[in-house]
Amino acid sequence: LGPTVLSAYTLNFQTHLFSTLPPSFTSAFKALCKSSLPSNDDATPLPEAREPRLWAAFETLGLLDRYEYIVASVGYEHIEHYVLDVCSGSWSKPMLEDLRAWMSDKMVSWMLLPYARGATSPEQARIMLSGVGARFDFHMNKTLCDLRTREIFDIIIDFPDSMGALQDLKDCLQRVDQRSALVQTLRKANQKRLLHPGADTKLILSQYVATIKCLRIIDPPGVLLFKVADPIRRYLRYGLQGLVTLLINLIDLRERPDTIRSIVANLVGDDDGGDSLVDENEPIQPLQQPDVEDYSDPNWEPEPVDAGPDFRTNKPSDVISTLVSIYDSKDLFVKELQVLLAQRLLAITDDESDKVERERRNIEILKIRFGEAALQVCEVMLKDMTDSKRIDGHVQSRQASTVHPTIISKHFWPALESSDIIMPGQFHKLQEQYSQEFNIFKPDKKLRWLPHLGKVHLELQLDDRVIEADVPPLEAAFIELFSEKTIWTVDELIEGVGSVDRSAALNALLTWVDRGVLKEDTEGTFRLLEVAEEPSAGSSRLARPVAPSAPELPPVQSVQQQQAEQMKVYWKFIEGMLTNLGALPLDRIQTMLKYAPGYDRTMEQLAAFMEAARREGLVTGRDGQWRLNS
Repeated sequence: LGPTVLSAYTLNFQTHLFSTLPPSFTSAFKALCKSSLPSNDDATPLPEAREPRLWAAFETLGLLDRYEYIVASVGYEHIEHYVLDVCSGSWSKPMLEDLRAWMSDKMVSWMLLPYARGATSPEQARIMLSGVGARFDFHMNKTLCDLRTREIFDIIIDFPDSMGALQDLKDCLQRVDQRSALVQTLRKANQKRLLHPGADTKLILSQYVATIKCLRIIDPPGVLLFKVADPIRRYLRYGLQGLVTLLINLIDLRERPDTIRSIVANLVGDDDGGDSLVDENEPIQPLQQPDVEDYSDPNWEPEPVDAGPDFRTNKPSDVISTLVSIYDSKDLFVKELQVLLAQRLLAITDDESDKVERERRNIEILKIRFGEAALQVCEVMLKDMTDSKRIDGHVQSRQASTVHPTIISKHFWPALESSDIIMPGQFHKLQEQYSQEFNIFKPDKKLRWLPHLGKVHLELQLDDRVIEADVPPLEAAFIELFSEKTIWTVDELIEGVGSVDRSAALNALLTWVDRGVLKEDTEGTFRLLEVAEEPSAGSSRLARPVAPSAPELPPVQSVQQQQAEQMKVYWKFIEGMLTNLGALPLDRIQTMLKYAPGYDRTMEQLAAFMEAARREGLVTGRDGQWRLNS
């Protein structure tokens, strides 16, 4: 028969054959093709369906041309199952090379049957498999990329133990255009699992730092990092745990701004969590700022095509520079550093003088990052600690005293928490004696005591026992009053030491009750126990509920508390503007506030402040105009 007649016969035969096939034939044919797939177990013998005569029969019947998509889907599904089985949760080493080796060993031999049937030489088979091989390799890369994209949040958490998965993702993204899917997946995961009120600021910062490191591995130019990190940066800056606008007496303190404090605590090694945000192997270098593009640089490269109009190259390479860049100015960090340093220095006792030198070393290291000029105030604080010890040594040489104060410069230290407590009895005399000796040594200066700060070591000599204790000044003041008489009421004790919160006074007294020094005879009346009594189950202290303990304020006002005091002044400016000029836009308010002494807020901070004032019912905002709420 000639070719024409054979072709016509074949067409007619296939037409009749396909018309008689039942609907279930495609699923049966797919199952038969699946049975020809190679086993991943080397010990398993080859299936009978891999017999070349079977595939030759498929070709004769025209099934391969008609159902080519089924054969391809069998290969795709087999690749997907293998990638998911082998690579899911396996992040420690790169898997892409192992997958390609599996393709060469297992899949190529199967692909020869349907796709290189007429090959007469290995070179010809290679040419015939080039197209389908590229499609299968692409599908393998896409499957692995999709898997790593779904796992990306946990991969970042597991960094640096997940370096292999990051390298796989980097290689796959060069072959598969899944960058936008990666960004959207990671942003959704961050929004669901990270950026919510229940997440601790330290956890958010740790994840942010890990995200920076991971995405720099996947995408060195920084496009992915810019798109993913922007919501985290905005959340840290303006969110529930970022900087917030405070207005004491007008706007409630509803949010705790500890983002900057968490970063600064890591800088000075004051992190209690054990996991530092800063890599110890990372070199210490000055804070880096994004530079203006130098188009004459021979190594200059254009921005990536998917960068977007708002993209800015993340040129700062160290983590600290990136964290500081969350905010517009490093001044916020310097102020928070001053507060943290003040708290750490004031907590140092006489037998911990070596800690001053440790703080000095910390400041020297931070000078490299922030510059010497920014940390001059910290230098004065450290000098005060040294001078204080020298002054105390001089005073003690002239007149020995049990008082060892820390003498600081008022104008260079952050504002300290104030208190109206007055130390009674011998404590007041000791303060006066020390002040006289200090005035002789420093006649141009005057001591102003802060008696609510510090610790007092007491030795109580009672009739049947001696008790030693290190207590806060308020507890020492109360027990000193009991040297005058043995029975006091709470109101009398408060009057004897000045204005003190009643709950704080009760807590101080109950401390002595716990030590067996005082006894509460009736509610609000306490008696000194010169002779110890056996504890009774029906004591009055157990008979009534104890007043809730007021949270102990830190001795140094935080940066936010200092800003809150200033906001009271700024609110008066804003209130005067809106009263005299009527409704004003935000930019006009910002321009006029710049004439207020010390005003340095940004437009974003002012907007947050006005929004907080609106929630309190002080102002209303509509169409960009702000007016007083009448």
